Amino acid sequence: MPLVYEKNIDTHTRFAIWRIEENADELLAKLQLKQDELAFLKKLNKGKRTLNWLGTRALLRTMLNTTGYIECPSDANGKPFLSNFSEKISLSHSFDYAAVMMSDKYDVGIDMELVKPKIDIIARKFLSSIELDHIAEGENRIDMLTACWCAKEAVYKLQGNKGVSFKDNMLVEPFQFNPQGGHLFTRLSGSKMDGRYKVYYERFGDYMIGYVDERTF
Repeated sequence: MPLVYEKNIDTHTRFAIWRIEENADELLAKLQLKQDELAFLKKLNKGKRTLNWLGTRALLRTMLNTTGYIECPSDANGKPFLSNFSEKISLSHSFDYAAVMMSDKYDVGIDMELVKPKIDIIARKFLSSIELDHIAEGENRIDMLTACWCAKEAVYKLQGNKGVSFKDNMLVEPFQFNPQGGHLFTRLSGSKMDGRYKVYYERFGDYMIGYVDERTF
């Protein structure tokens, strides 16, 4: 399970990406799981979902640099957190990759998605007509749509409450897309964390990454 990318955002916050190359047994050997966690894994019926779950936990261990047990449950809304470490976290996975964002100061959100043309088909499900009016046809359209999705997913994970709609409660402001990476602003409403968030995006091979912390602008 090689670490393929790591980025320090500031002195408090960082994220990392791993390529999951091990099988489930090899990943399990890296972890210390309790019976309830092992029971949860059985419900996933093996396959990619199991590898993704194990991969994020193995990456957590590496980032925390500990050999001790890491308790990582989810709250009532499904947001993961650390019970026995002070760091705040966000988890993501896509196909063969696992991503973890971590901060000792801020709540965070991260999303990683494979860039695929079919996102154009579902764009109206997560973007309003106002947002789509600012995304022109052209060679960067699919990347822009994916960056918008990642931004909204990252903000959703940051705020951590169910019932927040990507289309109705989040608005991506017009932005100039940079293929090398950049930022956009996303407005959130209908949540305890209403505000305007600066979300960073960057391309990683065939994937797009979006990440954000709790600071508003």
